[in-house]
Amino acid sequence: MKRFIALAAAAFAFAAHAGLPTVELNAGMHVVHAEVASDFSSRMEGLMHRKSLATNAGMLFIFDEASTQCMWMKNTFVPLSVAFLDDAGSILNIADMQPKSEQSHCSAGPARFALEMNQGWFAQRGIKPGTKLGGLERLRRK
Repeated sequence: MKRFIALAAAAFAFAAHAGLPTVELNAGMHVVHAEVASDFSSRMEGLMHRKSLATNAGMLFIFDEASTQCMWMKNTFVPLSVAFLDDAGSILNIADMQPKSEQSHCSAGPARFALEMNQGWFAQRGIKPGTKLGGLERLRRK
């Protein structure tokens, strides 16, 4: 019963944001199902107010141009790791972020994308800076 309630809560959280498009990305054999935040409003909302995030689910932020990008966790309840990616989809750096924190975590160089996943997701899979994510070519760039 507890598992059913947890699954129902996760489904509800996903449905609440179902208006965002999704994309399937991969880091080698690891698949990510990411909601896409590509405009100012969706980037500002991000994963705020969510209580959970499925194991291989995340949010891909697409920025208008490659530059130093910074993320924070105000009103975000789930501990996350963020990978900043360059225009080609290579990871520049990864930062762990604490829930409800206003501490900024910034890209190590010009980033066009940021991918937020459950905290530790990248480390647990051996995904490090320099890894290139596949699937970004499916997105229409502004």
